[in-house]
Amino acid sequence: MEKVKVRYKGKDYEYEKGTALFDIAKDFQGEYEHPIVLAVRDHKLKELFHTVKEDCEIQGFETLSGHSGHKAYKRTACMIMLKALYNIIGSDKLERVKVEFSMGDGYYISIKGDVDLTDELVADVKKRMDEIVADDTTIKKKSYPIDQVRRQCLELGMKDKERLFHYRMSSSVNMYSINDFTDYYYGFMVPSTGYVKYFDLKKYNEGLILRLPKRQKPLELQPFNDTPKLFNTMLDATKWDEIMRIETVGDLNDVISKGKINDLILVQEALQESRISEIARDIVKKKKKFVMIAGPSSSGKTSFSHRLSIQLAAHGMKPHPIALDNYFVPRELTPLDSEGKKNYECLEAIDIEVFNENMTDLLAGKRVEMPQYNFITGEREYKGNFLTMGPEDVLVIEGIHGLNDKLSYTLSPDDKYKIYISALTTLNIDEHNRIPTTDGRLIRRMVRDFRTRGASATRTLGMWGSVRRGEEENIFPFQEGADAMFNSALIYELAALKQFAEPLLFGITQDDPEYQEALRLLKFLQYFLGISTEDLPKNSIVREFVGGSCFDV
Repeated sequence: MEKVKVRYKGKDYEYEKGTALFDIAKDFQGEYEHPIVLAVRDHKLKELFHTVKEDCEIQGFETLSGHSGHKAYKRTACMIMLKALYNIIGSDKLERVKVEFSMGDGYYISIKGDVDLTDELVADVKKRMDEIVADDTTIKKKSYPIDQVRRQCLELGMKDKERLFHYRMSSSVNMYSINDFTDYYYGFMVPSTGYVKYFDLKKYNEGLILRLPKRQKPLELQPFNDTPKLFNTMLDATKWDEIMRIETVGDLNDVISKGKINDLILVQEALQESRISEIARDIVKKKKKFVMIAGPSSSGKTSFSHRLSIQLAAHGMKPHPIALDNYFVPRELTPLDSEGKKNYECLEAIDIEVFNENMTDLLAGKRVEMPQYNFITGEREYKGNFLTMGPEDVLVIEGIHGLNDKLSYTLSPDDKYKIYISALTTLNIDEHNRIPTTDGRLIRRMVRDFRTRGASATRTLGMWGSVRRGEEENIFPFQEGADAMFNSALIYELAALKQFAEPLLFGITQDDPEYQEALRLLKFLQYFLGISTEDLPKNSIVREFVGGSCFDV
Protein backbone atom coordinates (compact mmCIF):
# COMPACT_ATOMS: atom_id res chain seq x y z
CA MET A 1 0.00 0.00 0.00
CA GLU A 2 1.34 3.43 -0.94
CA LYS A 3 2.48 5.60 1.96
CA VAL A 4 2.31 9.38 2.47
CA LYS A 5 4.18 11.60 4.91
CA VAL A 6 2.29 13.72 7.42
CA ARG A 7 4.32 16.35 9.24
CA TYR A 8 3.08 17.33 12.69
CA LYS A 9 4.96 19.59 15.11
CA GLY A 10 8.17 19.29 13.12
CA LYS A 11 8.13 15.49 12.94
CA ASP A 12 7.20 13.26 9.98
CA TYR A 13 4.79 10.34 10.32
CA GLU A 14 3.88 7.74 7.70
CA TYR A 15 0.30 6.75 6.93
CA GLU A 16 -1.33 4.75 4.21
CA LYS A 17 -2.59 6.88 1.36
CA GLY A 18 -6.28 7.61 1.88
CA THR A 19 -6.14 7.55 5.70
CA ALA A 20 -8.85 9.75 7.20
CA LEU A 21 -7.88 12.68 9.41
CA PHE A 22 -10.19 11.08 11.97
CA ASP A 23 -7.79 8.14 12.33
CA ILE A 24 -4.73 10.40 12.41
CA ALA A 25 -6.35 12.48 15.15
CA LYS A 26 -6.64 9.36 17.32
CA ASP A 27 -2.85 9.11 17.44
CA PHE A 28 -2.57 12.59 18.97
CA GLN A 29 -5.72 12.79 21.09
CA GLY A 30 -3.63 12.21 24.22
CA GLU A 31 -2.05 15.65 23.76
CA TYR A 32 -5.43 17.36 24.11
CA GLU A 33 -7.75 17.69 27.08
CA HIS A 34 -10.98 17.59 25.06
CA PRO A 35 -12.12 15.53 22.04
CA ILE A 36 -10.61 16.52 18.69
CA VAL A 37 -13.27 17.47 16.13
CA LEU A 38 -11.37 19.32 13.36
CA ALA A 39 -7.85 19.46 11.91
CA VAL A 40 -5.74 22.25 10.42
CA ARG A 41 -4.13 20.69 7.36
CA ASP A 42 -1.89 22.79 5.12
CA HIS A 43 -3.16 25.91 6.96
CA LYS A 44 -6.83 25.17 6.24
CA LEU A 45 -9.42 23.91 8.69
CA LYS A 46 -10.72 20.49 7.67
CA GLU A 47 -13.39 18.12 8.91
CA LEU A 48 -12.09 14.76 10.02
CA PHE A 49 -13.68 12.72 7.22
CA HIS A 50 -11.13 14.21 4.79
CA THR A 51 -8.32 11.84 3.78
CA VAL A 52 -4.61 12.36 3.10
CA LYS A 53 -3.74 11.49 -0.49
CA GLU A 54 -0.31 13.13 -0.65
CA ASP A 55 2.39 14.47 1.65
CA CYS A 56 1.01 17.23 3.83
CA GLU A 57 1.45 19.07 7.10
CA ILE A 58 -0.98 19.22 10.00
CA GLN A 59 -0.51 22.45 11.92
CA GLY A 60 -2.76 21.32 14.75
CA PHE A 61 -6.14 20.00 15.83
CA GLU A 62 -9.25 21.78 17.03
CA THR A 63 -11.10 20.40 20.04
CA LEU A 64 -14.53 21.08 21.50
CA SER A 65 -13.01 23.91 23.55
CA GLY A 66 -11.65 25.70 20.47
CA HIS A 67 -13.62 28.49 18.81
CA SER A 68 -14.27 26.56 15.60
CA GLY A 69 -14.72 23.25 17.42
CA HIS A 70 -17.31 24.74 19.76
CA LYS A 71 -19.21 26.27 16.84
CA ALA A 72 -19.19 22.87 15.10
CA TYR A 73 -20.63 21.27 18.25
CA LYS A 74 -23.46 23.80 18.49
CA ARG A 75 -24.19 23.54 14.77
CA THR A 76 -24.39 19.75 14.96
CA ALA A 77 -26.63 19.94 18.04
CA CYS A 78 -29.05 22.11 16.05
CA MET A 79 -29.13 19.57 13.24
CA ILE A 80 -29.81 16.72 15.70
CA MET A 81 -32.61 18.78 17.26
CA LEU A 82 -34.17 19.47 13.86
CA LYS A 83 -34.05 15.79 12.89
CA ALA A 84 -35.68 14.87 16.20
CA LEU A 85 -38.41 17.48 15.75
CA TYR A 86 -39.29 16.18 12.29
CA ASN A 87 -39.15 12.58 13.51
CA ILE A 88 -41.54 13.22 16.43
CA ILE A 89 -43.88 15.88 15.00
CA GLY A 90 -43.71 15.13 11.27
CA SER A 91 -42.99 17.34 8.28
CA ASP A 92 -46.72 17.55 7.45
CA LYS A 93 -47.36 19.44 10.72
CA LEU A 94 -44.19 21.56 10.91
CA GLU A 95 -44.53 24.72 8.84
CA ARG A 96 -41.24 26.20 10.05
CA VAL A 97 -38.53 25.67 12.65
CA LYS A 98 -36.24 28.67 13.09
CA VAL A 99 -33.09 29.03 15.18
CA GLU A 100 -33.79 32.58 16.30
CA PHE A 101 -31.02 33.92 18.57
CA SER A 102 -28.66 33.11 21.42
CA MET A 103 -30.22 32.59 24.82
CA GLY A 104 -27.63 32.09 27.52
CA ASP A 105 -25.32 29.33 26.34
CA GLY A 106 -27.80 28.01 23.79
CA TYR A 107 -30.46 29.07 21.31
CA TYR A 108 -34.10 30.10 21.31
CA ILE A 109 -36.06 28.11 18.72
CA SER A 110 -39.43 29.20 17.30
CA ILE A 111 -41.87 26.73 15.78
CA LYS A 112 -44.80 27.34 13.43
CA GLY A 113 -47.33 24.76 12.37
CA ASP A 114 -50.04 22.47 13.66
CA VAL A 115 -48.15 21.86 16.90
CA ASP A 116 -49.21 21.99 20.55
CA LEU A 117 -45.85 22.54 22.19
CA THR A 118 -46.40 20.80 25.53
CA ASP A 119 -43.81 19.73 28.09
CA GLU A 120 -44.57 16.12 27.16
CA LEU A 121 -43.88 16.77 23.48
CA VAL A 122 -40.60 18.53 24.31
CA ALA A 123 -39.60 15.55 26.48
CA ASP A 124 -40.29 13.21 23.54
CA VAL A 125 -38.11 15.33 21.24
CA LYS A 126 -35.33 15.38 23.85
CA LYS A 127 -35.58 11.58 24.16
CA ARG A 128 -35.30 11.24 20.36
CA MET A 129 -32.23 13.49 20.40
CA ASP A 130 -30.67 11.22 23.03
CA GLU A 131 -31.34 8.22 20.76
CA ILE A 132 -29.72 9.92 17.77
CA VAL A 133 -26.65 10.72 19.89
CA ALA A 134 -26.49 7.15 21.23
CA ASP A 135 -26.56 5.79 17.66
CA ASP A 136 -23.31 7.71 16.98
CA THR A 137 -24.25 8.11 13.33
CA THR A 138 -21.55 9.45 11.01
CA ILE A 139 -22.45 12.90 9.68
CA LYS A 140 -21.96 12.84 5.93
CA LYS A 141 -21.15 15.74 3.66
CA LYS A 142 -21.88 15.73 -0.06
CA SER A 143 -21.67 18.36 -2.78
CA TYR A 144 -24.64 18.90 -5.13
CA PRO A 145 -25.13 21.15 -8.19
CA ILE A 146 -26.58 24.43 -6.95
CA ASP A 147 -29.45 24.42 -9.46
CA GLN A 148 -30.52 20.99 -8.22
CA VAL A 149 -30.46 22.15 -4.61
CA ARG A 150 -32.50 25.26 -5.43
CA ARG A 151 -35.16 23.16 -7.17
CA GLN A 152 -35.34 20.77 -4.22
CA CYS A 153 -35.60 23.66 -1.76
CA LEU A 154 -38.59 25.07 -3.66
CA GLU A 155 -40.25 21.64 -3.81
CA LEU A 156 -39.84 21.26 -0.04
CA GLY A 157 -41.09 24.79 0.68
CA MET A 158 -37.66 25.94 1.94
CA LYS A 159 -37.86 29.38 0.34
CA ASP A 160 -35.26 30.85 2.71
CA LYS A 161 -32.57 28.49 1.40
CA GLU A 162 -33.63 28.92 -2.23
CA ARG A 163 -33.27 32.71 -1.87
CA LEU A 164 -29.87 32.29 -0.21
CA PHE A 165 -28.52 30.06 -3.02
CA HIS A 166 -29.95 32.38 -5.69
CA TYR A 167 -27.20 34.85 -4.78
CA ARG A 168 -24.43 32.27 -4.38
CA MET A 169 -21.73 32.44 -7.06
CA SER A 170 -20.39 28.88 -6.74
CA SER A 171 -21.74 26.04 -8.90
CA SER A 172 -22.25 23.60 -6.05
CA VAL A 173 -23.49 23.42 -2.45
CA ASN A 174 -22.31 21.19 0.38
CA MET A 175 -25.16 19.46 2.19
CA TYR A 176 -24.94 17.47 5.44
CA SER A 177 -26.96 14.40 6.32
CA ILE A 178 -27.74 12.23 9.33
CA ASN A 179 -29.15 9.10 7.71
CA ASP A 180 -32.23 10.29 5.79
CA PHE A 181 -32.22 13.86 7.16
CA THR A 182 -30.37 16.35 4.94
CA ASP A 183 -29.85 20.08 5.49
CA TYR A 184 -27.51 22.96 4.65
CA TYR A 185 -25.18 24.41 7.29
CA TYR A 186 -22.82 27.34 7.18
CA GLY A 187 -19.62 26.01 8.70
CA PHE A 188 -18.15 22.72 9.84
CA MET A 189 -19.73 19.82 11.71
CA VAL A 190 -18.32 17.31 14.20
CA PRO A 191 -17.60 13.78 12.85
CA SER A 192 -20.66 11.99 14.27
CA THR A 193 -23.74 12.46 16.43
CA GLY A 194 -22.05 10.69 19.36
CA TYR A 195 -19.91 13.78 20.06
CA VAL A 196 -22.99 15.82 21.10
CA LYS A 197 -23.52 14.33 24.56
CA TYR A 198 -24.11 17.50 26.53
CA PHE A 199 -27.33 19.44 25.86
CA ASP A 200 -30.83 19.99 27.14
CA LEU A 201 -34.12 20.99 25.57
CA LYS A 202 -36.81 22.90 27.42
CA LYS A 203 -39.99 24.79 26.65
CA TYR A 204 -39.62 28.57 26.96
CA ASN A 205 -42.15 31.27 26.12
CA GLU A 206 -43.84 30.05 22.91
CA GLY A 207 -40.81 28.11 21.68
CA LEU A 208 -37.85 26.05 22.85
CA ILE A 209 -34.45 26.64 24.32
CA LEU A 210 -31.67 24.31 23.21
CA ARG A 211 -29.14 24.52 26.03
CA LEU A 212 -25.49 23.84 25.21
CA PRO A 213 -22.13 23.90 27.04
CA LYS A 214 -19.85 26.91 27.31
CA ARG A 215 -16.76 26.75 25.11
CA GLN A 216 -14.47 26.85 28.13
CA LYS A 217 -16.28 23.86 29.72
CA PRO A 218 -17.47 21.78 26.76
CA LEU A 219 -18.21 18.61 28.71
CA GLU A 220 -20.81 20.02 31.11
CA LEU A 221 -23.94 22.20 31.14
CA GLN A 222 -24.03 25.32 33.26
CA PRO A 223 -27.17 26.20 35.27
CA PHE A 224 -29.77 28.00 33.18
CA ASN A 225 -29.57 31.78 33.59
CA ASP A 226 -32.86 33.37 32.62
CA THR A 227 -32.59 36.86 31.04
CA PRO A 228 -36.18 37.96 30.35
CA LYS A 229 -35.36 41.60 29.52
CA LEU A 230 -32.78 40.62 26.93
CA PHE A 231 -35.09 37.92 25.57
CA ASN A 232 -37.95 40.38 25.07
CA THR A 233 -35.61 42.86 23.38
CA MET A 234 -34.50 40.16 20.94
CA LEU A 235 -38.07 38.98 20.41
CA ASP A 236 -39.22 42.51 19.58
CA ALA A 237 -36.45 42.77 16.99
CA THR A 238 -37.44 39.48 15.33
CA LYS A 239 -41.07 40.66 15.16
CA TRP A 240 -39.98 43.79 13.31
CA ASP A 241 -37.98 41.59 10.94
CA GLU A 242 -41.15 39.60 10.25
CA ILE A 243 -43.21 42.75 9.69
CA MET A 244 -40.64 44.03 7.17
CA ARG A 245 -40.35 40.50 5.70
CA ILE A 246 -36.58 40.54 6.04
CA GLU A 247 -35.65 37.60 8.26
CA THR A 248 -32.76 36.11 6.28
CA VAL A 249 -29.82 37.22 4.15
CA GLY A 250 -31.71 36.11 1.05
CA ASP A 251 -34.55 38.50 1.95
CA LEU A 252 -32.04 41.34 2.40
CA ASN A 253 -30.35 40.56 -0.91
CA ASP A 254 -33.74 40.66 -2.63
CA VAL A 255 -34.28 44.21 -1.35
CA ILE A 256 -30.80 45.27 -2.48
CA SER A 257 -31.11 43.71 -5.94
CA LYS A 258 -34.49 45.40 -6.49
CA GLY A 259 -33.03 48.84 -5.69
CA LYS A 260 -35.13 49.33 -2.54
CA ILE A 261 -32.33 49.45 0.02
CA ASN A 262 -32.65 53.20 0.68
CA ASP A 263 -36.26 52.76 1.79
CA LEU A 264 -35.17 49.97 4.15
CA ILE A 265 -32.37 52.14 5.58
CA LEU A 266 -34.80 54.99 6.30
CA VAL A 267 -37.30 52.68 8.01
CA GLN A 268 -34.60 51.05 10.15
CA GLU A 269 -33.16 54.40 11.19
CA ALA A 270 -36.64 55.72 11.98
CA LEU A 271 -37.34 52.70 14.19
CA GLN A 272 -34.14 53.32 16.15
CA GLU A 273 -34.87 57.04 16.52
CA SER A 274 -38.36 56.23 17.75
CA ARG A 275 -36.93 53.90 20.40
CA ILE A 276 -34.36 56.53 21.49
CA SER A 277 -37.13 59.11 21.82
CA GLU A 278 -39.15 56.64 23.90
CA ILE A 279 -36.21 56.14 26.27
CA ALA A 280 -35.69 59.91 26.55
CA ARG A 281 -39.37 60.42 27.47
CA ASP A 282 -39.07 57.78 30.17
CA ILE A 283 -35.97 59.47 31.64
CA VAL A 284 -37.73 62.84 31.75
CA LYS A 285 -40.92 61.35 33.20
CA LYS A 286 -38.98 59.66 36.01
CA LYS A 287 -36.90 62.81 36.65
CA LYS A 288 -33.56 61.00 36.52
CA LYS A 289 -30.34 62.98 36.84
CA PHE A 290 -27.77 60.35 35.86
CA VAL A 291 -28.15 58.25 32.71
CA MET A 292 -25.74 55.30 32.89
CA ILE A 293 -25.02 53.69 29.50
CA ALA A 294 -23.08 50.45 29.12
CA GLY A 295 -22.70 47.70 26.57
CA PRO A 296 -20.14 45.42 24.95
CA SER A 297 -17.49 46.48 22.45
CA SER A 298 -18.66 48.09 19.20
CA SER A 299 -22.26 48.47 20.30
CA GLY A 300 -22.35 52.08 19.12
CA LYS A 301 -22.45 53.54 22.64
CA THR A 302 -20.94 56.88 21.60
CA SER A 303 -23.38 57.54 18.74
CA PHE A 304 -26.26 56.38 20.91
CA SER A 305 -25.31 58.73 23.76
CA HIS A 306 -25.18 61.66 21.32
CA ARG A 307 -28.56 60.80 19.82
CA LEU A 308 -30.09 60.30 23.25
CA SER A 309 -28.72 63.70 24.32
CA ILE A 310 -30.43 65.30 21.31
CA GLN A 311 -33.72 63.66 22.23
CA LEU A 312 -33.36 64.75 25.87
CA ALA A 313 -32.77 68.32 24.68
CA ALA A 314 -35.88 68.05 22.50
CA HIS A 315 -37.77 67.11 25.67
CA GLY A 316 -36.60 70.26 27.46
CA MET A 317 -33.54 68.87 29.28
CA LYS A 318 -29.90 70.01 29.24
CA PRO A 319 -27.81 66.87 28.71
CA HIS A 320 -24.08 66.72 29.42
CA PRO A 321 -22.17 63.74 27.99
CA ILE A 322 -19.50 62.24 30.29
CA ALA A 323 -17.11 59.47 29.26
CA LEU A 324 -16.04 57.19 32.11
CA ASP A 325 -12.66 56.87 30.39
CA ASN A 326 -11.89 60.35 31.73
CA TYR A 327 -11.79 58.80 35.21
CA PHE A 328 -9.08 56.24 34.45
CA VAL A 329 -6.47 55.98 37.20
CA PRO A 330 -2.95 57.13 36.22
CA ARG A 331 -1.50 54.58 33.82
CA GLU A 332 1.17 53.33 36.25
CA LEU A 333 -1.62 52.39 38.70
CA THR A 334 -3.63 50.41 36.16
CA PRO A 335 -4.09 46.79 37.40
CA LEU A 336 -2.55 43.92 35.46
CA ASP A 337 -4.45 40.94 34.04
CA SER A 338 -3.46 37.26 34.29
CA GLU A 339 -1.02 37.71 31.41
CA GLY A 340 0.74 40.67 33.06
CA LYS A 341 -0.83 43.22 30.68
CA LYS A 342 -2.57 46.41 31.80
CA ASN A 343 -6.25 45.68 32.32
CA TYR A 344 -8.19 48.77 31.28
CA GLU A 345 -11.51 46.92 31.42
CA CYS A 346 -11.64 46.06 35.13
CA LEU A 347 -13.48 48.33 37.57
CA GLU A 348 -10.22 49.05 39.42
CA ALA A 349 -8.93 50.85 36.32
CA ILE A 350 -11.45 53.59 37.16
CA ASP A 351 -10.90 56.06 39.99
CA ILE A 352 -14.34 55.43 41.45
CA GLU A 353 -13.70 57.57 44.53
CA VAL A 354 -13.07 60.71 42.47
CA PHE A 355 -15.97 59.85 40.17
CA ASN A 356 -18.40 59.51 43.09
CA GLU A 357 -17.10 62.66 44.74
CA ASN A 358 -17.69 64.61 41.52
CA MET A 359 -21.17 63.15 40.99
CA THR A 360 -22.39 63.81 44.54
CA ASP A 361 -21.04 67.37 44.42
CA LEU A 362 -22.86 67.97 41.13
CA LEU A 363 -26.08 66.56 42.54
CA ALA A 364 -25.72 68.93 45.50
CA GLY A 365 -25.48 71.90 43.11
CA LYS A 366 -21.75 72.48 43.54
CA ARG A 367 -19.45 73.72 40.77
CA VAL A 368 -17.12 70.91 39.68
CA GLU A 369 -14.10 70.96 37.36
CA MET A 370 -14.46 67.90 35.14
CA PRO A 371 -11.36 65.84 34.25
CA GLN A 372 -10.12 64.78 30.83
CA TYR A 373 -7.88 61.75 30.47
CA ASN A 374 -4.80 62.18 28.29
CA PHE A 375 -4.26 58.84 26.54
CA ILE A 376 -0.77 59.89 25.45
CA THR A 377 0.59 60.77 28.91
CA GLY A 378 -1.68 58.36 30.81
CA GLU A 379 -2.76 61.09 33.27
CA ARG A 380 -5.98 62.95 34.09
CA GLU A 381 -5.88 66.63 33.20
CA TYR A 382 -7.98 69.62 34.26
CA LYS A 383 -8.44 72.39 31.70
CA GLY A 384 -11.13 74.62 33.16
CA ASN A 385 -14.11 72.54 32.12
CA PHE A 386 -16.48 73.47 34.95
CA LEU A 387 -20.00 72.09 35.36
CA THR A 388 -22.90 72.99 37.63
CA MET A 389 -26.21 71.10 37.52
CA GLY A 390 -29.53 72.91 37.49
CA PRO A 391 -33.10 71.53 37.50
CA GLU A 392 -33.02 70.69 33.76
CA ASP A 393 -29.48 69.31 33.66
CA VAL A 394 -28.90 65.57 33.21
CA LEU A 395 -25.59 63.73 32.93
CA VAL A 396 -25.29 61.13 30.16
CA ILE A 397 -22.53 58.82 31.39
CA GLU A 398 -21.12 56.24 29.00
CA GLY A 399 -18.64 53.49 29.83
CA ILE A 400 -18.10 49.79 30.31
CA HIS A 401 -19.09 49.76 34.02
CA GLY A 402 -22.14 52.00 33.79
CA LEU A 403 -24.57 49.31 35.00
CA ASN A 404 -22.43 48.20 37.93
CA ASP A 405 -23.65 49.85 41.15
CA LYS A 406 -20.14 49.56 42.59
CA LEU A 407 -19.10 52.27 40.15
CA SER A 408 -21.70 54.76 41.43
CA TYR A 409 -22.03 53.51 44.99
CA THR A 410 -22.83 56.93 46.49
CA LEU A 411 -25.68 57.68 44.08
CA SER A 412 -29.22 56.72 44.96
CA PRO A 413 -31.01 54.34 42.55
CA ASP A 414 -33.75 56.97 42.43
CA ASP A 415 -31.37 59.31 40.58
CA LYS A 416 -29.98 56.72 38.11
CA TYR A 417 -31.40 55.46 34.82
CA LYS A 418 -29.50 52.48 33.41
CA ILE A 419 -29.40 51.63 29.71
CA TYR A 420 -27.93 48.46 28.24
CA ILE A 421 -26.98 48.76 24.57
CA SER A 422 -25.77 46.03 22.25
CA ALA A 423 -25.85 45.14 18.56
CA LEU A 424 -28.28 42.23 18.86
CA THR A 425 -28.32 40.73 15.38
CA THR A 426 -31.59 38.98 14.53
CA LEU A 427 -30.99 38.52 10.81
CA ASN A 428 -30.34 34.86 9.92
CA ILE A 429 -28.38 33.34 7.05
CA ASP A 430 -31.37 31.04 6.69
CA GLU A 431 -33.89 29.62 9.14
CA HIS A 432 -31.45 27.03 10.50
CA ASN A 433 -28.26 29.12 10.40
CA ARG A 434 -28.16 32.17 12.63
CA ILE A 435 -25.67 35.04 12.57
CA PRO A 436 -23.85 35.34 15.92
CA THR A 437 -24.23 38.77 17.48
CA THR A 438 -20.50 38.69 18.25
CA ASP A 439 -19.68 38.40 14.53
CA GLY A 440 -21.52 41.63 13.77
CA ARG A 441 -19.71 43.46 16.56
CA LEU A 442 -16.35 42.00 15.57
CA ILE A 443 -16.73 43.21 11.98
CA ARG A 444 -17.82 46.63 13.22
CA ARG A 445 -14.74 46.88 15.44
CA MET A 446 -12.37 45.68 12.73
CA VAL A 447 -13.57 48.38 10.33
CA ARG A 448 -13.48 51.13 12.97
CA ASP A 449 -10.07 50.14 14.38
CA PHE A 450 -8.51 50.36 10.93
CA ARG A 451 -10.22 53.66 10.10
CA THR A 452 -9.49 55.45 13.38
CA ARG A 453 -6.26 53.82 14.57
CA GLY A 454 -4.76 52.19 11.49
CA ALA A 455 -4.97 48.84 13.31
CA SER A 456 -4.78 45.74 11.14
CA ALA A 457 -7.47 43.08 11.12
CA THR A 458 -4.87 40.71 12.58
CA ARG A 459 -4.53 42.94 15.64
CA THR A 460 -8.28 43.29 16.12
CA LEU A 461 -8.86 39.55 15.80
CA GLY A 462 -5.96 38.85 18.13
CA MET A 463 -7.42 41.10 20.84
CA TRP A 464 -10.99 39.87 20.47
CA GLY A 465 -10.66 37.00 22.94
CA SER A 466 -9.49 39.36 25.67
CA VAL A 467 -12.26 41.82 24.83
CA ARG A 468 -14.87 39.07 25.08
CA ARG A 469 -13.55 37.92 28.45
CA GLY A 470 -13.83 41.48 29.74
CA GLU A 471 -17.44 41.65 28.56
CA GLU A 472 -18.29 38.38 30.28
CA GLU A 473 -16.87 39.69 33.56
CA ASN A 474 -17.86 43.35 33.54
CA ILE A 475 -20.97 43.84 31.38
CA PHE A 476 -23.18 40.81 30.82
CA PRO A 477 -23.73 40.03 34.53
CA PHE A 478 -25.40 43.45 34.96
CA GLN A 479 -27.50 43.67 31.79
CA GLU A 480 -30.77 42.50 33.39
CA GLY A 481 -30.53 45.35 35.90
CA ALA A 482 -31.03 47.93 33.15
CA ASP A 483 -34.10 50.18 33.07
CA ALA A 484 -34.05 50.08 29.28
CA MET A 485 -32.37 48.06 26.56
CA PHE A 486 -31.46 49.38 23.13
CA ASN A 487 -30.65 47.19 20.16
CA SER A 488 -28.17 49.08 17.97
CA ALA A 489 -28.01 46.45 15.21
CA LEU A 490 -29.34 47.53 11.82
CA ILE A 491 -30.63 44.88 9.47
CA TYR A 492 -28.69 46.28 6.51
CA GLU A 493 -25.36 46.96 8.23
CA LEU A 494 -23.36 43.86 7.21
CA ALA A 495 -24.06 44.66 3.56
CA ALA A 496 -22.59 48.13 4.24
CA LEU A 497 -19.60 46.89 6.27
CA LYS A 498 -18.71 44.20 3.72
CA GLN A 499 -16.78 46.52 1.36
CA PHE A 500 -14.60 47.77 4.24
CA ALA A 501 -14.03 44.45 6.01
CA GLU A 502 -13.14 42.20 3.09
CA PRO A 503 -9.89 43.94 2.05
CA LEU A 504 -8.71 43.89 5.68
CA LEU A 505 -9.43 40.17 6.00
CA PHE A 506 -7.71 39.37 2.71
CA GLY A 507 -4.60 41.02 4.16
CA ILE A 508 -4.26 38.24 6.75
CA THR A 509 -1.82 35.55 5.59
CA GLN A 510 -1.68 31.84 6.38
CA ASP A 511 1.27 32.47 8.68
CA ASP A 512 -0.92 34.58 10.98
CA PRO A 513 -2.62 32.83 13.92
CA GLU A 514 -5.85 34.59 12.91
CA TYR A 515 -5.87 33.08 9.41
CA GLN A 516 -8.62 30.51 10.05
CA GLU A 517 -10.91 33.12 11.57
CA ALA A 518 -10.27 35.42 8.60
CA LEU A 519 -11.27 32.66 6.18
CA ARG A 520 -14.44 32.02 8.16
CA LEU A 521 -15.45 35.69 8.12
CA LEU A 522 -14.66 36.03 4.41
CA LYS A 523 -16.88 33.06 3.65
CA PHE A 524 -19.60 34.58 5.82
CA LEU A 525 -19.48 37.95 4.04
CA GLN A 526 -19.83 36.22 0.65
CA TYR A 527 -23.50 35.65 1.42
CA PHE A 528 -24.22 39.40 1.31
CA LEU A 529 -24.65 41.73 -1.62
CA GLY A 530 -22.73 44.91 -0.83
CA ILE A 531 -24.24 48.39 -0.65
CA SER A 532 -22.83 51.90 -0.76
CA THR A 533 -22.62 53.92 2.45
CA GLU A 534 -23.00 57.21 0.58
CA ASP A 535 -26.68 57.62 1.43
CA LEU A 536 -26.49 56.57 5.08
CA PRO A 537 -27.79 59.27 7.45
CA LYS A 538 -24.99 61.26 9.08
CA ASN A 539 -26.24 60.32 12.55
CA SER A 540 -26.50 56.58 11.81
CA ILE A 541 -24.80 54.28 14.29
CA VAL A 542 -23.14 52.56 11.32
CA ARG A 543 -21.33 55.87 10.67
CA GLU A 544 -19.43 55.36 13.92
CA PHE A 545 -17.63 52.48 12.18
CA VAL A 546 -17.46 53.38 8.48
CA GLY A 547 -16.89 57.13 8.98
CA GLY A 548 -18.76 60.27 7.98
CA SER A 549 -20.69 60.72 11.24
CA CYS A 550 -21.93 64.14 12.29
CA PHE A 551 -20.82 63.23 15.82
CA ASP A 552 -17.29 63.20 17.20
CA VAL A 553 -16.82 59.42 17.16
